[in-house]
Amino acid sequence: MSERENKLGTMPVAKLLVSMAVPMMLSFFIQALYNIVDSMFVAQISENSLTAVSLAMPMQSIMNAIGIGTGVGLSASLPRAIARRDEEHAHSLANTGIFLILCYIAVSVILGLTFVRPFYQFQIDVPEIVEGGVTYLSIVFIISAGAFFGTYFEKMLTSTGNASMAMISQASGAVFNIIFDPLLIFGIGPFPKLGIAGAALATVMGQILAAAIAFWFNMKKNEWIQIRPAWIFHPSWKSAKEIYTIGIPSMITMGLTSMSSFFINQIFLQYSTTATAVYGIWMKLQNFCYMPSFGMNNGMVPILSYNRGTKRYDRVWKTVRYALTVILSLMLVLTAVLEFIPDVILRMFNASEGLMSIGMTALRYALISLVFGGTCIILTSAMQALGHARYTLIVNILRGFVLPVSSFFLLSSLFHELSKLWIAIPLSDMICCAISVFLFLKMKKKLSAEAAS
Repeated sequence: MSERENKLGTMPVAKLLVSMAVPMMLSFFIQALYNIVDSMFVAQISENSLTAVSLAMPMQSIMNAIGIGTGVGLSASLPRAIARRDEEHAHSLANTGIFLILCYIAVSVILGLTFVRPFYQFQIDVPEIVEGGVTYLSIVFIISAGAFFGTYFEKMLTSTGNASMAMISQASGAVFNIIFDPLLIFGIGPFPKLGIAGAALATVMGQILAAAIAFWFNMKKNEWIQIRPAWIFHPSWKSAKEIYTIGIPSMITMGLTSMSSFFINQIFLQYSTTATAVYGIWMKLQNFCYMPSFGMNNGMVPILSYNRGTKRYDRVWKTVRYALTVILSLMLVLTAVLEFIPDVILRMFNASEGLMSIGMTALRYALISLVFGGTCIILTSAMQALGHARYTLIVNILRGFVLPVSSFFLLSSLFHELSKLWIAIPLSDMICCAISVFLFLKMKKKLSAEAAS
C-alpha cells in the first residue's frame, strides 16, 4: 500500500465520478426494480397481501439501516486509511465491520422468531394481512445474512475503487430475485406455489447470491484489504468507533424513516387499508426514483473521503458539483415523465377502483418531492463524508421523521380528508432541502478557510 496510489486521488474528477457512480447507479436501479417487481407480483395474490408487504417496510428499513449505516461508515473510513497508507488500520476496519455484521444477524434472527407477530397484531386485525405479513417478514428476518453481508461486502468493494465489481454482485442478486419471484409465488413449472412466502424466499435467496459474489470479489480481486478469521473475532473497538462515527447518521436516518413509515401507516389506517397499500406503492416508487441519487452517493463518498484525507479540496468541490448537476437533471426528467403516467404505474400493481382513485391523487402530489429529496441525498452524503456528520444528522432527523410525521398529522387534523394528506410529502422535502443547502454552504466556507490557512 505504501508504494501505490489509489485512483481516487489521481484520475480526473469527471471520469472518476462516472467510473465510480454509474456502475452503482445501474446496480441500485436493478435493485429497486426488483423491489417494485416483487410488490407487483404480490399484488396479483390480493390487495391484502400487498398491504401486508407494505406494513413490513418499516421493520425491513430498520434492518437495512443497520447494514447500510455500517457500510457507509466503512466507505468513509477505509479510503482515508488507504490515503494515509495505513495498511494495518485498513485491514482492521474491514474485519471489525464483519464482526459487527455477525452481531446484527444474530439479533435479526431473534427478532424474526419473537417480534414479528406482535408487530402485525398491534397494527391491524385483518387475519389475511396479519398471517401474510408474519410469513413474509419472519423469513426476511430469520434468513438475513445475505442482506447484511451483501450490503457490507459491496460497500467494501466500492470504498476501494471497485464499483464495477459491486455492481455485478448486487445486480446478480436482483436478477435472481426477479426471475424466481413469479416461479415461487405462483408455482410455475417444477416449483411449488408458495404465495407470499415465495416472494420472501426469492428475496433472501437473491441476497445470499449477491453476498457470496461480493465476498468472492473481495477475497480474490480486492488488493487493498485482507479478510482473516483471526482478525474478525478480535475486533478493534477503535475501528468500530470510527465506523460508527460516520455510519450512525445513516443508521438514524433510515431508522427514523422506518419509524416515520410506521406512524404514517397508523394515520392512513384511520381512513382505509387501501390508503396504506397506496403509501406502500409510493415508498417503492420513491425508492426506485432515488436509486440514481443513492448510486451517485455511493460513488461520491469514497472520492470525497479520500481527497479530504489528502487535502485536495479542489477535487472535493468538483465532485460535489458534478454529482449535484447530474442528480438534479435526472430528478427533473423523472418528475416530468411520471407526472403524466400515474394511472399506468398503478395498473402495474393490479389496482382496484378504490386504489386507483386514491393513488392518482397521491402520486401527483408525491412526485413533486423528487427534486428536493435528491438534492438532500447528495448534500447530506457530502457533509457526512467531509467530517460534518452532525449536519447530516440534523437534516436526516428532520427529513426522516420530524417533518413528515408532523406534516401528515397536522394535515389530517386540519382537513380530515385523505386527498389533502399527500401534500405532506413534497412539503417536508422542500423544507429539508432549504436547510441542507444552508448547512452545506456553511460547511464549505469553514473547510475552505481551513484549507487557506
